[in-house]
Amino acid sequence: MKKLFSAISLILLTFAASAQGMLTDKNSPVTKSVEMETEFVVVGGGLSGVCAAVSAARHGAKVVLVQDRPVLGGNASSEMRMGICGAKGDQNYEAGILEEMQLKNFYFNPLQRYTLWDDAIYWTVIQEKNITLLLNTSVYDVVMDGENIAAVKAWNSNAYTYYTIKGRLFADCTGDGILRLSGAEFRRGRENPEEFGETFLQTGGDSYTMGNSILIQLRKTKEDHPFVAPDWAYHFSDYDFNFDKPKSTIPGVKFNYKKAMPKDNNFWWVEFGGMLDTIFDANDIQFELKRIIYGVWEYMKNNPDGRCKNYELDWIGSLPGKRESTRFIGPHILTQNDVMTGGHFEDVVAYGGWTLDDHDPEAFHKRGRASTEYTAPSPFGIPYDCLYSINVPNLMFAGRDISATHMGFSSTRVMATCALLGQAVGTAASIVISENTTPAGVRKDYIARLQDMLEDDDCMLPYRWRNVSEMTLSAKTDPANEPVRNGIDRIWDGEDNGVWLAPGDQTLSYTWKKPVKVNSMRLVFDSEFIYRGKRMRKLEGTTERVEMPKMLVKGFRVEAKVGKKGEWKTVWEDDENILRLRKIEFDEPLEADAIRVVVTSTWGAEKGHIFAFDVR
Repeated sequence: MKKLFSAISLILLTFAASAQGMLTDKNSPVTKSVEMETEFVVVGGGLSGVCAAVSAARHGAKVVLVQDRPVLGGNASSEMRMGICGAKGDQNYEAGILEEMQLKNFYFNPLQRYTLWDDAIYWTVIQEKNITLLLNTSVYDVVMDGENIAAVKAWNSNAYTYYTIKGRLFADCTGDGILRLSGAEFRRGRENPEEFGETFLQTGGDSYTMGNSILIQLRKTKEDHPFVAPDWAYHFSDYDFNFDKPKSTIPGVKFNYKKAMPKDNNFWWVEFGGMLDTIFDANDIQFELKRIIYGVWEYMKNNPDGRCKNYELDWIGSLPGKRESTRFIGPHILTQNDVMTGGHFEDVVAYGGWTLDDHDPEAFHKRGRASTEYTAPSPFGIPYDCLYSINVPNLMFAGRDISATHMGFSSTRVMATCALLGQAVGTAASIVISENTTPAGVRKDYIARLQDMLEDDDCMLPYRWRNVSEMTLSAKTDPANEPVRNGIDRIWDGEDNGVWLAPGDQTLSYTWKKPVKVNSMRLVFDSEFIYRGKRMRKLEGTTERVEMPKMLVKGFRVEAKVGKKGEWKTVWEDDENILRLRKIEFDEPLEADAIRVVVTSTWGAEKGHIFAFDVR
């Protein structure tokens, strides 16, 4: 029926256009101007911006998401194809909206094609009725009302449309920080080590940053052919790659170098621009990276040692992936020392766990160490006070432009961490809107609520666990079921924290002495965090299909004892579940004195694994 209505709408629009008659310079404008008004404006559609927009929308805020590219995903998209990295350690895997998108990708994109991954992200956004998405739209100015941002101005180059987007609250998730046009305080470059007592940075007080990278993807083939680089590309020799590469002798410190080999290589070290301006010099950096990457592949492919025999160049990026440019200033600036001591903040709203991974600004053209990694605690907490402006009251930020030093940023910049930061900002934004407050007001009055909401949405926060509802705790259940109501929704420190149910013959039940009114339920299924294959492949064109996590529950139903007869009645069922977190809302409260979950199928395992079953 929906397809029929869509077809009818298209026909009506076609007739309406033809009814106008021919368009000419006399009756048709070349550009169009549109004014919009919303509650929350998110600028930047990478993983942080997507998660900010989706989380805010799901909690009731009206959102406009502005993205300057034709696809969502930023560095993770098909345009750049950077790997999604995050906290080290399998039990620290990032859940929330990021895990939801990756599971959707597994289900709808088993061959792991990057353009279909783009649409898994796109689908997550467009299914939210509270989001208006503007692709191909670049913000170029802001309108101020005193200290606050009143609106952003943007240009859509595809639709020849100017937008003025008014809002109550704004989030910069661009990485480059375009909303600095508001006068928000920021810094770019490397601090002097003594400013924050950061010992890992040997020099600083300059504008140098980490550089950008253009990536390539290879394909294995049966035939083998030489490669000729364009004449404008570099032509490298063994001199450019064969030099002393000493390993670190310091525990917890790792040195990284260029790796001109095809196996398990994402070519991150094809990097340039750290000694230039990664914003204003973007075009020059892009061309230089093109010259480098073609030369790198020519050297590898035609190497007499045959290292790339039966490999072909399948894809080369045009848009560089950016590591670093601008960082806003918030009430707290995250430092190396915050990271290394674990980030024990009372206002923790996200976590990291990647190394302090500092890339040399000379990058590819340096004959020597490309980056140095300092092992950090995993996870370490990231505070809310790093996510909103110190001087523009209605400006928040998530992703690569949060309030951090260069060294602190070197660990938080990876995309899985950025996704968690985005979800935290979007959830906080919904509180700002619903309570008519400010980001600082959330910190003062609602930080506990924000933390509870994030944990309820499957975002782990370090050094604490989720609060379980009183209704869930008041129920009687088999002692074997106790782990599902301990608030720990993952395997942790060797503890299972879940129950295993075989399809059909085992149930997870709660009973009460008197009937209770159930408005909603929350289930967390095991999506196998250890299965890191949910992140996209480095080789293109692979024909091997990925599988859904086997112990993930595929089919399940919820039954309740209702009515005077106390008979079990199915109140919810799904035979094609693909998600880890399921929230079920009832149109009317369900009165029952017992409720249970029945697993009907898994994605391949003999039993399904459930971490949480909450009723409210």
